[in-house]
Amino acid sequence: MDGTTLYSIGELSRRTGVPVRTIRFYSDTGVVAPTGRSPAGYRLYDLDALLRLELARTLRELGMDLATVRRVLDRTLSVAEAAAVHAEAVDVQIRALRLRRSVLRAVAARGPSPEETTLMHRLTQLSGEERRRLIDDFADGAFGGEDADPAARAMVRAATPELPDDPTAEQIAAWAELADMLGDEDVRTRMGRALAHRADGVPLDIEVFAGPELTEHTRRVVTEAREAGIAPDGEAAIPLVDDLVHRFARALSRTPDGEFRAWLTRQFRPGVPDPQVERYWRLVWRVNGWQEVPGLVPVYPWLVRALEGGGTR
Repeated sequence: MDGTTLYSIGELSRRTGVPVRTIRFYSDTGVVAPTGRSPAGYRLYDLDALLRLELARTLRELGMDLATVRRVLDRTLSVAEAAAVHAEAVDVQIRALRLRRSVLRAVAARGPSPEETTLMHRLTQLSGEERRRLIDDFADGAFGGEDADPAARAMVRAATPELPDDPTAEQIAAWAELADMLGDEDVRTRMGRALAHRADGVPLDIEVFAGPELTEHTRRVVTEAREAGIAPDGEAAIPLVDDLVHRFARALSRTPDGEFRAWLTRQFRPGVPDPQVERYWRLVWRVNGWQEVPGLVPVYPWLVRALEGGGTR
Protein backbone atom coordinates (compact mmCIF):
# COMPACT_ATOMS: atom_id res chain seq x y z
CA MET A 1 0.00 0.00 0.00
CA ASP A 2 1.34 3.50 -0.91
CA GLY A 3 0.05 7.02 -1.32
CA THR A 4 -0.96 6.46 -4.94
CA THR A 5 -3.10 3.39 -4.37
CA LEU A 6 -6.82 3.93 -4.87
CA TYR A 7 -9.47 1.71 -3.34
CA SER A 8 -12.95 0.94 -4.41
CA ILE A 9 -15.69 1.34 -1.84
CA GLY A 10 -15.84 -2.45 -1.45
CA GLU A 11 -12.09 -2.71 -0.85
CA LEU A 12 -12.25 0.15 1.61
CA SER A 13 -15.02 -1.67 3.46
CA ARG A 14 -13.00 -4.88 3.64
CA ARG A 15 -9.89 -3.09 4.92
CA THR A 16 -11.66 -1.03 7.60
CA GLY A 17 -14.62 -3.21 8.55
CA VAL A 18 -17.00 -0.31 7.92
CA PRO A 19 -20.15 -1.33 5.99
CA VAL A 20 -20.43 -0.10 2.41
CA ARG A 21 -23.68 1.75 3.13
CA THR A 22 -21.97 3.63 5.99
CA ILE A 23 -19.06 4.63 3.75
CA ARG A 24 -21.57 5.90 1.16
CA PHE A 25 -23.27 7.95 3.88
CA TYR A 26 -19.92 9.37 5.00
CA SER A 27 -19.10 10.21 1.40
CA ASP A 28 -22.42 11.93 0.79
CA THR A 29 -22.09 14.02 3.97
CA GLY A 30 -18.45 14.91 3.36
CA VAL A 31 -17.02 13.06 6.35
CA VAL A 32 -14.82 10.88 4.14
CA ALA A 33 -14.96 12.23 0.64
CA PRO A 34 -13.87 10.05 -2.31
CA THR A 35 -10.62 11.01 -4.03
CA GLY A 36 -12.15 10.51 -7.46
CA ARG A 37 -14.13 8.11 -9.58
CA SER A 38 -13.28 5.26 -11.91
CA PRO A 39 -14.02 5.44 -15.67
CA ALA A 40 -17.23 3.55 -14.87
CA GLY A 41 -18.22 6.18 -12.29
CA TYR A 42 -17.44 4.20 -9.15
CA ARG A 43 -16.03 6.05 -6.14
CA LEU A 44 -12.33 5.63 -5.40
CA TYR A 45 -10.51 6.42 -2.17
CA ASP A 46 -6.85 7.06 -1.38
CA LEU A 47 -4.77 6.27 1.72
CA ASP A 48 -5.77 9.51 3.45
CA ALA A 49 -9.44 8.60 3.02
CA LEU A 50 -8.75 5.14 4.47
CA LEU A 51 -7.03 6.65 7.51
CA ARG A 52 -9.87 9.17 7.99
CA LEU A 53 -12.39 6.35 7.79
CA GLU A 54 -10.52 4.26 10.37
CA LEU A 55 -10.35 7.22 12.75
CA ALA A 56 -14.03 7.97 12.17
CA ARG A 57 -14.91 4.35 12.95
CA THR A 58 -12.83 4.43 16.15
CA LEU A 59 -14.40 7.68 17.36
CA ARG A 60 -17.91 6.47 16.57
CA GLU A 61 -17.26 3.20 18.43
CA LEU A 62 -16.22 5.33 21.40
CA GLY A 63 -19.66 6.89 21.22
CA MET A 64 -18.85 10.32 19.75
CA ASP A 65 -21.53 11.95 17.66
CA LEU A 66 -20.98 12.51 13.95
CA ALA A 67 -20.64 16.29 14.28
CA THR A 68 -17.74 15.85 16.74
CA VAL A 69 -16.13 13.22 14.50
CA ARG A 70 -16.28 15.60 11.57
CA ARG A 71 -14.64 18.41 13.59
CA VAL A 72 -11.80 16.06 14.56
CA LEU A 73 -11.31 14.94 10.97
CA ASP A 74 -11.34 18.55 9.80
CA ARG A 75 -8.75 19.39 12.52
CA THR A 76 -10.94 22.06 14.14
CA LEU A 77 -10.99 19.92 17.29
CA SER A 78 -8.16 17.75 18.56
CA VAL A 79 -8.68 14.12 19.47
CA ALA A 80 -7.65 14.92 23.05
CA GLU A 81 -10.21 17.71 23.33
CA ALA A 82 -12.94 15.55 21.87
CA ALA A 83 -12.03 12.67 24.18
CA ALA A 84 -12.12 14.91 27.25
CA VAL A 85 -15.55 16.28 26.41
CA HIS A 86 -16.88 12.85 25.58
CA ALA A 87 -15.42 11.33 28.75
CA GLU A 88 -17.41 13.85 30.80
CA ALA A 89 -20.55 12.96 28.88
CA VAL A 90 -19.92 9.27 29.49
CA ASP A 91 -19.45 9.97 33.22
CA VAL A 92 -22.89 11.59 33.29
CA GLN A 93 -24.38 8.60 31.47
CA ILE A 94 -22.72 6.18 33.91
CA ARG A 95 -24.09 8.06 36.91
CA ALA A 96 -27.56 8.04 35.35
CA LEU A 97 -27.34 4.30 34.68
CA ARG A 98 -26.16 3.60 38.23
CA LEU A 99 -29.06 5.58 39.65
CA ARG A 100 -31.46 3.75 37.35
CA ARG A 101 -30.05 0.42 38.51
CA SER A 102 -30.41 1.44 42.16
CA VAL A 103 -34.02 2.51 41.63
CA LEU A 104 -34.80 -0.82 39.97
CA ARG A 105 -33.21 -2.69 42.87
CA ALA A 106 -35.16 -0.61 45.37
CA VAL A 107 -38.39 -1.30 43.50
CA ALA A 108 -37.60 -5.02 43.35
CA ALA A 109 -36.84 -5.10 47.09
CA ARG A 110 -39.72 -2.97 48.36
CA GLY A 111 -42.48 -3.69 45.84
CA PRO A 112 -43.89 -0.14 45.89
CA SER A 113 -47.03 0.94 44.09
CA PRO A 114 -46.77 2.37 40.53
CA GLU A 115 -47.20 5.87 41.97
CA GLU A 116 -44.42 5.34 44.52
CA THR A 117 -42.17 3.90 41.82
CA THR A 118 -42.72 6.96 39.64
CA LEU A 119 -42.03 9.29 42.58
CA MET A 120 -38.89 7.38 43.55
CA HIS A 121 -37.52 7.64 40.01
CA ARG A 122 -38.36 11.34 39.75
CA LEU A 123 -36.69 12.15 43.07
CA THR A 124 -33.45 10.47 42.08
CA GLN A 125 -33.26 12.65 38.98
CA LEU A 126 -33.01 15.82 41.04
CA SER A 127 -29.67 17.56 40.79
CA GLY A 128 -27.56 18.35 43.83
CA GLU A 129 -28.69 21.98 43.56
CA GLU A 130 -32.35 20.93 43.52
CA ARG A 131 -31.82 18.71 46.58
CA ARG A 132 -30.17 21.59 48.41
CA ARG A 133 -33.13 23.81 47.51
CA LEU A 134 -35.51 21.28 49.05
CA ILE A 135 -33.48 21.30 52.27
CA ASP A 136 -33.30 25.11 52.30
CA ASP A 137 -37.08 25.37 51.91
CA PHE A 138 -37.53 22.82 54.69
CA ALA A 139 -35.13 24.68 57.01
CA ASP A 140 -36.82 28.00 56.28
CA GLY A 141 -40.20 26.46 57.07
CA ALA A 142 -39.01 24.85 60.29
CA PHE A 143 -36.83 27.70 61.56
CA GLY A 144 -38.20 30.74 59.76
CA GLY A 145 -39.67 32.51 62.76
CA GLU A 146 -38.14 35.48 64.52
CA ASP A 147 -37.26 33.35 67.56
CA ALA A 148 -35.74 30.54 65.50
CA ASP A 149 -32.25 29.38 66.33
CA PRO A 150 -29.92 30.17 63.40
CA ALA A 151 -27.58 27.37 64.51
CA ALA A 152 -30.38 24.82 64.15
CA ARG A 153 -31.22 26.11 60.67
CA ALA A 154 -27.54 25.97 59.70
CA MET A 155 -27.24 22.40 60.98
CA VAL A 156 -30.17 21.24 58.84
CA ARG A 157 -28.78 22.97 55.77
CA ALA A 158 -25.30 21.60 56.36
CA ALA A 159 -26.62 18.04 56.45
CA THR A 160 -27.98 18.08 52.89
CA PRO A 161 -28.62 14.51 51.72
CA GLU A 162 -26.20 13.69 48.90
CA LEU A 163 -26.89 10.54 46.93
CA PRO A 164 -23.61 8.90 45.88
CA ASP A 165 -22.96 8.06 42.23
CA ASP A 166 -23.77 4.42 42.91
CA PRO A 167 -26.37 4.45 45.71
CA THR A 168 -27.69 1.31 47.31
CA ALA A 169 -31.36 0.37 47.19
CA GLU A 170 -31.56 1.33 50.88
CA GLN A 171 -30.19 4.81 50.14
CA ILE A 172 -32.70 5.28 47.32
CA ALA A 173 -35.57 4.21 49.58
CA ALA A 174 -34.28 6.49 52.37
CA TRP A 175 -34.08 9.47 50.01
CA ALA A 176 -37.63 8.86 48.76
CA GLU A 177 -38.95 8.75 52.35
CA LEU A 178 -36.88 11.77 53.33
CA ALA A 179 -38.12 13.81 50.38
CA ASP A 180 -41.68 13.02 51.40
CA MET A 181 -40.92 14.29 54.92
CA LEU A 182 -39.45 17.52 53.57
CA GLY A 183 -42.83 18.53 52.21
CA ASP A 184 -44.75 17.57 55.34
CA GLU A 185 -45.85 20.62 57.33
CA ASP A 186 -46.22 18.54 60.49
CA VAL A 187 -42.60 17.40 60.26
CA ARG A 188 -41.47 21.01 59.77
CA THR A 189 -43.42 22.05 62.86
CA ARG A 190 -41.98 19.18 64.88
CA MET A 191 -38.46 20.03 63.75
CA GLY A 192 -39.00 23.65 64.74
CA ARG A 193 -40.24 22.61 68.18
CA ALA A 194 -37.41 20.15 68.72
CA LEU A 195 -34.46 20.94 70.91
CA ALA A 196 -32.93 23.44 68.54
CA HIS A 197 -30.59 24.65 71.28
CA ARG A 198 -28.84 21.28 71.01
CA ALA A 199 -27.66 22.28 67.53
CA ASP A 200 -25.08 24.72 68.87
CA GLY A 201 -23.78 22.35 71.55
CA VAL A 202 -25.70 23.77 74.56
CA PRO A 203 -25.81 20.89 77.10
CA LEU A 204 -28.75 19.78 79.19
CA ASP A 205 -28.88 21.19 82.70
CA ILE A 206 -28.20 17.74 84.14
CA GLU A 207 -25.05 17.50 82.04
CA VAL A 208 -23.84 20.80 83.47
CA PHE A 209 -24.64 19.69 87.03
CA ALA A 210 -22.94 16.31 86.66
CA GLY A 211 -19.91 17.52 84.74
CA PRO A 212 -18.31 16.31 81.50
CA GLU A 213 -16.71 13.16 82.95
CA LEU A 214 -19.95 11.64 84.24
CA THR A 215 -21.84 12.83 81.14
CA GLU A 216 -19.36 11.10 78.85
CA HIS A 217 -19.43 7.96 81.02
CA THR A 218 -23.23 7.89 80.79
CA ARG A 219 -23.23 8.24 77.03
CA ARG A 220 -20.61 5.50 76.71
CA VAL A 221 -22.50 3.08 78.97
CA VAL A 222 -25.80 3.65 77.16
CA THR A 223 -24.18 3.43 73.71
CA GLU A 224 -22.53 0.12 74.59
CA ALA A 225 -25.82 -1.20 75.99
CA ARG A 226 -27.69 -0.24 72.82
CA GLU A 227 -25.02 -1.77 70.60
CA ALA A 228 -25.20 -4.96 72.68
CA GLY A 229 -28.93 -5.13 72.09
CA ILE A 230 -29.88 -4.63 75.72
CA ALA A 231 -33.50 -3.53 76.01
CA PRO A 232 -34.00 -0.52 78.32
CA ASP A 233 -36.88 -2.28 80.08
CA GLY A 234 -35.11 -5.64 80.31
CA GLU A 235 -33.39 -7.33 83.25
CA ALA A 236 -29.93 -6.72 81.82
CA ALA A 237 -30.46 -2.96 81.92
CA ILE A 238 -31.22 -2.83 85.67
CA PRO A 239 -27.65 -3.01 87.07
CA LEU A 240 -26.38 -0.56 84.43
CA VAL A 241 -29.00 2.03 85.25
CA ASP A 242 -28.75 1.49 89.00
CA ASP A 243 -25.04 2.20 88.80
CA LEU A 244 -25.68 5.40 86.82
CA VAL A 245 -28.31 6.55 89.34
CA HIS A 246 -25.84 6.06 92.21
CA ARG A 247 -23.08 7.89 90.32
CA PHE A 248 -25.35 10.89 89.68
CA ALA A 249 -26.53 10.85 93.31
CA ARG A 250 -22.93 10.99 94.56
CA ALA A 251 -22.04 13.75 92.12
CA LEU A 252 -25.05 15.84 93.17
CA SER A 253 -24.97 14.92 96.88
CA ARG A 254 -28.42 13.36 96.66
CA THR A 255 -29.96 10.13 97.95
CA PRO A 256 -30.39 7.51 95.18
CA ASP A 257 -34.01 6.77 96.06
CA GLY A 258 -37.17 6.64 93.95
CA GLU A 259 -37.73 10.37 94.25
CA PHE A 260 -34.23 11.10 92.95
CA ARG A 261 -34.69 8.62 90.12
CA ALA A 262 -37.93 10.36 89.08
CA TRP A 263 -36.16 13.73 89.20
CA LEU A 264 -33.29 12.36 87.12
CA THR A 265 -35.77 11.04 84.57
CA ARG A 266 -37.30 14.49 84.20
CA GLN A 267 -33.85 16.01 83.72
CA PHE A 268 -32.98 13.70 80.86
CA ARG A 269 -36.39 13.80 79.16
CA PRO A 270 -35.63 17.06 77.21
CA GLY A 271 -32.82 15.09 75.55
CA VAL A 272 -35.34 12.67 74.03
CA PRO A 273 -35.87 13.74 70.41
CA ASP A 274 -39.22 13.77 68.67
CA PRO A 275 -39.63 10.40 66.87
CA GLN A 276 -40.25 12.15 63.56
CA VAL A 277 -37.21 14.38 64.01
CA GLU A 278 -35.06 11.40 64.96
CA ARG A 279 -36.33 9.56 61.88
CA TYR A 280 -35.39 12.56 59.74
CA TRP A 281 -31.81 12.49 60.94
CA ARG A 282 -31.51 8.73 60.58
CA LEU A 283 -32.67 9.01 56.95
CA VAL A 284 -30.13 11.77 56.30
CA TRP A 285 -27.38 9.61 57.76
CA ARG A 286 -28.48 6.64 55.63
CA VAL A 287 -28.61 8.64 52.39
CA ASN A 288 -25.18 10.13 53.04
CA GLY A 289 -23.70 6.84 54.18
CA TRP A 290 -22.84 8.25 57.61
CA GLN A 291 -22.41 5.79 60.45
CA GLU A 292 -22.95 8.32 63.18
CA VAL A 293 -23.20 12.07 63.69
CA PRO A 294 -21.42 13.17 66.89
CA GLY A 295 -23.78 14.86 69.33
CA LEU A 296 -26.90 13.52 67.64
CA VAL A 297 -26.74 9.88 68.69
CA PRO A 298 -30.02 9.30 70.57
CA VAL A 299 -28.76 7.76 73.80
CA TYR A 300 -31.15 9.52 76.15
CA PRO A 301 -34.35 7.87 74.87
CA TRP A 302 -32.89 4.54 75.99
CA LEU A 303 -31.85 5.99 79.33
CA VAL A 304 -35.23 7.60 80.04
CA ARG A 305 -37.06 4.37 79.26
CA ALA A 306 -34.66 2.48 81.51
CA LEU A 307 -35.08 4.98 84.35
CA GLU A 308 -38.83 4.65 84.09
CA GLY A 309 -38.58 0.87 84.12
CA GLY A 310 -38.04 0.21 87.84
CA GLY A 311 -36.61 1.24 91.17
CA THR A 312 -33.02 1.31 92.35
CA ARG A 313 -31.40 -1.36 94.46
